[in-house]
Amino acid sequence: MSVIYSETQTLETEEQMNETSEPSRFRRIFWHHPLAWTGLIGLVALIGFSFAGPLIYRASPYALHLTAILQAPSFRFPLGTNNLGRDVLARLMLGGQMSLEVGFAAAVSAMLIGIIYGLVAGYVGGWLDVIMMRLVDLLRAIPGLFLLIFLDSLVTPSPGLLILLIAFTSWHGVSRLVRAEVLSLKHRLYVEASRAVGGSTAHIALRHLLPNILGTVIVATTFMVADAVLVIASLSFLGMGLPPPTPNWGAMLADAMTYLPQHAWWLIYPPGLAVLWTVLSISFIGDAFRAALDTRMDSRLPGGRTG
Repeated sequence: MSVIYSETQTLETEEQMNETSEPSRFRRIFWHHPLAWTGLIGLVALIGFSFAGPLIYRASPYALHLTAILQAPSFRFPLGTNNLGRDVLARLMLGGQMSLEVGFAAAVSAMLIGIIYGLVAGYVGGWLDVIMMRLVDLLRAIPGLFLLIFLDSLVTPSPGLLILLIAFTSWHGVSRLVRAEVLSLKHRLYVEASRAVGGSTAHIALRHLLPNILGTVIVATTFMVADAVLVIASLSFLGMGLPPPTPNWGAMLADAMTYLPQHAWWLIYPPGLAVLWTVLSISFIGDAFRAALDTRMDSRLPGGRTG
């Protein structure tokens, strides 16, 4: 039996090496993807702007300049001031920190929940799988933003709580992807051999199943970060996000709508472009990841196999 397990494990190792090729395959496809560099440069610039920017531009995002209310961009205030005389550039930087931190943390949390849930449902199967998937269908039937607004109205949101709320409404898609992948993998020969020689459920899940679904999960998580940034901005725009005076892009846009008749463009374009910039950069990286991890796209992309 150990000989069978050893042979099947060897066959699977060789199969994985042929499918994924050497590590250079990922680099070859990823770096030749037309959107990879655009997304990476955009994300790095955004991180530098949000986290390193306040170290250079040391203006307070909370200070009130009552003699400079709704002031247009100037040398003193590069992006102008809002209706309370607060520096828009300083608030834009701090809002970027919050959006990126909450977005990435929420996506990772949703990924972990979805992986565990999907692994259990797909591997155990039977009545447990049916019950777990019906629960997922029930949660997916409720619009995510509506559920977030309802939950947010029950408590005073904080960054940690916002992460949990977004993760709670985002893990369902990952769980379905993981379950589908597990269902296609759990009857492979190398999994059956591991089970036959007494491999535990945890060993099979961590050693044989999880490594083969990580590519799909990473791509899904990348897009979830972009979705989380949009959700944060949407909640704040509706007045349901972090309470003031904490700066965030959605709240800045909501405040700017009041001053459209005054043509205060410096209140609208910076946060709006920041949201667009973030979502596009992360989405571009997600597209590049998907192309690099999908062997079926090799022949359709520059740097991929042609024959």
